[in-house]
This record gives sequence, structure tokens and C-alpha cells, in this order.
Amino acid sequence: MEQKDFIVSDIQGDYAYLTQTDTNSTEPFQVALALLPPETDIGTKLRGYMGMFEVID
Repeated sequence: MEQKDFIVSDIQGDYAYLTQTDTNSTEPFQVALALLPPETDIGTKLRGYMGMFEVID
């Protein structure tokens, strides 16, 4: 698997909706907030790899 970059486009309850930024896809997908870093908010840029996420600049 390769690393993928995302931006948090929405947060609803216990779930965040991530949109992949390194492709042409605009379809967000749902991830439990518990799996994301605690500082995650709408607009946060994340890098994901094998189900683990980190905040990027």
C-alpha cells in the first residue's frame, strides 16, 4: 500500500469525512474520529497509510 493525502471535508458526530487530495476523486469517505489524531478538525490535512493517519502541513 502507498501513502495517500486527505483533507477533512466534514465532521458529523463521531465520524469525519475525508477527501483524497492526490487524485481527481471528489467523493469523500467516512472514518471514525477515534482513528484520527486528536487535533483533527475540518480543513485538517492528513496522510494515511495502512489505517493510520498523521497531520501534515
